[in-house]
Amino acid sequence: MGTAKKKWNCWEYWKCGREPNGKNASKLGVCLSAAAEGWDGTNSGKNGGRFCWKVSGTMCMGTVEGVVAKQIISCSQCPFFKTVLKEEGNSFK
Repeated sequence: MGTAKKKWNCWEYWKCGREPNGKNASKLGVCLSAAAEGWDGTNSGKNGGRFCWKVSGTMCMGTVEGVVAKQIISCSQCPFFKTVLKEEGNSFK
């Protein structure tokens, strides 16, 4: 029996180091997605790690995104967003 493919959280995918205790957390702060405990388990992720496009104020490729209504447009073009969509299929949120 094979092992399941790891489903990355956004901070693992981008290697930004902004997860709690990450290499850049003390300098840049903990990413709001990594701290969003209310979204834990969404799209098989830790906190908001696979739901970052719905967390206001998260960073996207080094730029802080604003409110969800505006950031979803840029996030829908993100390679990570597309990866989660593909991996989660019909259960995607």
